[in-house]
Amino acid sequence: MAENLKEMKNQFLEYLEIERGRSIKTVENYDRYLSRFLAFSKITVPIKITEQAVREFRLHLNRQPSSAKASGGHGQAQRTLKTNTQNYYMISLRAFLKFLRKRGVESLNPERIELAKVGSRDLDLISSSELERLMSGPKGSELVSLRDRAILELFFSTGLRVSELCSLGRDLDLSRDEFSIRGKGEKVRVVFLSPTAKRALKEYLDKRKDLDDALFVHLSVGKQGLAKDKDSRLTPRSVERIVKHYAIEAGITRKVTPHVIRHSFATDLLQNGADLRSVQAMLGHANIATTQVYTHVTDKHLHDIHKKFHGLGRK
Repeated sequence: MAENLKEMKNQFLEYLEIERGRSIKTVENYDRYLSRFLAFSKITVPIKITEQAVREFRLHLNRQPSSAKASGGHGQAQRTLKTNTQNYYMISLRAFLKFLRKRGVESLNPERIELAKVGSRDLDLISSSELERLMSGPKGSELVSLRDRAILELFFSTGLRVSELCSLGRDLDLSRDEFSIRGKGEKVRVVFLSPTAKRALKEYLDKRKDLDDALFVHLSVGKQGLAKDKDSRLTPRSVERIVKHYAIEAGITRKVTPHVIRHSFATDLLQNGADLRSVQAMLGHANIATTQVYTHVTDKHLHDIHKKFHGLGRK
């Protein structure tokens, strides 16, 4: 009986991977969160997961220092684990309890677990002029420059996540203005190619002389071919370094990542009149609440409308 709960946890992780189609990384995260709860609480049977046990675990998490400690001398407080991170533990535990309930196992009602409120999320955004400088960074007709230009244009045209961009094959059909991508949770969505992105991709692919299947590959600087000392396909970390390089060249002082370009993609659509549901679909967000973080970009537009139309009948 002592291994009962651990066995159920393993069944839950298998359920996430096989039946729910969650990524290996997501399953590993759930495993880590749940294992930490079980190790702290020392609970071995589902019936002993109580509100009190969860509350004690939440207090424990809230008193843990984050990996980034506040600088300074002795006596200064350390930063505690972020509320968002604490919520991830509760989300995984709630999902596990729902799984137990579906299988008729008696335990704590998952509805009894509430998430902590977090402040509104600040987006890392760059201005339109900074974006333009970033996009025009790669110069010349060298293969490396053509690749980097294609990467930046593809990011801004599609709003792809960096992992999605890295997964692409070179068999992309450039005769079409769209293609399908398999994103988080194995969900497929359609993304769209702008004329600028199509042109950049065509120029890059036309100059590729290798036969590698990957769309974006490591290249030898100053040469027109693959780098021989590493795997050919670019990794997300490599793409992040490429974006950072051109951001620094463009004189952008704030941190710029592929995700910042994804933010620019979403805010550009909203500022030009796209509706939130459409942007949600193009970003591949499962929940509209995730997309609503971008709605602040319409605030100025709403302010202008209010100023123009409100109170016209009053003197």
